[in-house]
Formats: sequence, structure tokens, C-alpha cells
Amino acid sequence: MNTLTCAQALSAVQALGLARLDAQLLLLHALDKPGSDRAWLLAHDTDLLPDRVAQDFRQSSLRRAAGEPLAYITGSKEFFGLNLQVDARVLVPRPDTETLVEWALQCLAEADRPPSARVLDLGTGSGAVALALKKSLPALEVTAVDASVDALALARANAQQHHLPVHFIHGNWFSNVSGHFHLIVSNPPYVADADPHLSALIHEPLQALAAGPDGLNDIRQIIEQAPAHLHPQGWLLLEHGYDQAQAVRGLLVHSGFTEVQSRADLSGIARCSGGRWPGCGTDRGKRRDNNQLISSF
Repeated sequence: MNTLTCAQALSAVQALGLARLDAQLLLLHALDKPGSDRAWLLAHDTDLLPDRVAQDFRQSSLRRAAGEPLAYITGSKEFFGLNLQVDARVLVPRPDTETLVEWALQCLAEADRPPSARVLDLGTGSGAVALALKKSLPALEVTAVDASVDALALARANAQQHHLPVHFIHGNWFSNVSGHFHLIVSNPPYVADADPHLSALIHEPLQALAAGPDGLNDIRQIIEQAPAHLHPQGWLLLEHGYDQAQAVRGLLVHSGFTEVQSRADLSGIARCSGGRWPGCGTDRGKRRDNNQLISSF
């Protein structure tokens, strides 16, 4: 029979190296309480835990101590005000990716964008970016693509849970995409194959992380193919690694994009870069020569 109180259980798992916040969230999950209910733990710190709760909490704490993301253990992650289902089929949505959503919303707020603008999210994963945009601007026509059937199943479940109609396509980037869009967004794989940080991400799908020797293979492909799917003056916005902004801006300029710039994440790091496609009526080579790289960094 368990004889641990809430406070004692939290102290015990912190000895495993868990952060106090992680320990609190895992205990609330074992108690079937929302993560926002941390005050309950303080008010009930002398309560004895039921055996089932104590066992579940111990097992989940061991998983977290072994490096498994908290979101995989609890089965959910909040992103842009949406509580999304997540598991090992997809990357855990990061707060820094909200920078991509905020920038996309600014682009869509331009006077020449119709309320029903067409938006394409490449590599949607859990559906985080596509669903955040659809929730923010319900009139948008949002299409989301992923090469993983398993990821798409989870993204569809998230869309159904939040009653957000999004069109999902199974395919590798633009392979099964038709038509033109006012905005294309993507948080593609961008970690170099030999990056030592990959060893700390063993619980997340490798195919959603690594992208060649310099981490830019998928970004190159997207930038090269995006113009054929953009309306004139449409935007392409990409998330990338902390040290890749200059390289990504260079690729955008080389491909003929204008107004090329980067945006910083919550830590002040250039996390997203993008540009506007001028349209099909201008010679690409001439644009490349005359284009000026615009950067905030």
C-alpha cells in the first residue's frame, strides 16, 4: 500500500533529476488533473496518493528521467492556444514555432489578401501550424501536407478534436499538391546529419529532424519548388536552425524571392526566414541580380 503524500512523491522523483515543473505536471497527469492545476498540489501536499496514481507517477517519472519528452508521456502539448494530441509519430510542437505562425498571420493581414486566402503547410506533423492559422482566421482555405501517414492520422485527429476543417494531403513536399497559394509555410527538417544534438532527440522521429550534411536539403527543395505554387506576391516562410538564417536568406534571394528577411524567436535568435514571390512576368536571372537582401540581423 502506498504511504507517500503528494509532497513526498514530488521530492522522491526530483532525486531522479527531474525539474520540479516536470514532476508537478506528471503528477497532475497521473491524478487526471489539468496541467494548469498546480495550485491543487500545494493545497493537497499532505494527501496520500492512491496506489494506482503512485505507480503511474513513478513509471512516467522514470520515462522522463530517461529523456522521453514530457508531451509524449502526457499525450498532449499546448501550441498557440490549442491543446494538441502528440506522440512519437510527430515532433513535439515547440514554442519557438509560434514565431512562424505570428509572421504568417501578419502576411495574411495585408490589404491585398482575401479573407479566404489559400495557405499551404508543408510537413505539418501534428498539424500545429495549420490548425493555429485556421483557428486564428477561420475563413482561410488551409491545406496541410506530410510524407508520414502516421503523422497525418494524428493531425487529422487534432483537426477533428478542435472542429477545424483542414485539407490533408499525403506526399513529399509538393509531390501531390496542385494549384497556387497566397502563403506557404513550413517547419521542415533542418538538423545536419552529424549534429551532436541529435543524440538527445532519440525519442522523436529522425526523418522529421535531419536533412543532409548541412541540414538544408529539404529547405533547398522547398525554395526551388515553391514558386510554381505561389500566387504573384505570395509569401514563403520557413523555420530553420539557429545558425542557418543567412544561408536560407541567400537561397531565397538566389531563387528570385524579394523582401527577403528573418524573424527572431522568443530567445532573440533568427528562427524563421522568408520572402515574397514577385510573379511569373519577370526574368528570374534579372531579379536575382537586382534583388536586395533584407535582414533584421
